[in-house]
Amino acid sequence: GAYDNVAFHRVIDGFMAQTGDVKHGNMEADFNIRMAGTGGSDLPDLPAEFSRLPHDRGTLGAARSQNPNSANSQFFINFKDNHFLNGQYTVYGRVIDGMEHVDAITRGEPPAKPDRMISVKVASDA
Repeated sequence: GAYDNVAFHRVIDGFMAQTGDVKHGNMEADFNIRMAGTGGSDLPDLPAEFSRLPHDRGTLGAARSQNPNSANSQFFINFKDNHFLNGQYTVYGRVIDGMEHVDAITRGEPPAKPDRMISVKVASDA
């Protein structure tokens, strides 16, 4: 439930939609769009671990600052193939159904009226 009601705070047309700021991005809590994107979770940042999976349309990548060891709770969904990110950001998921909903996310940096993740469930094939 940490991602429930978290805003898409940075959405660039033809590139990606970023979300996952569980500290400042919850639109049901004390929400300020200017703060969304500046926080993470209470867990430690992750060390760089770049996957070999390509940044294809619909893949989820770990968002981070310029520091490669700064990935935390934020992530982005690629609107198109963004292979220039390969080897620099980790791909760890893929939209398997409903990409039309991702394509409809309101654009902006930040969006004037951001969309949010209503309810998030993580599944694995482990």
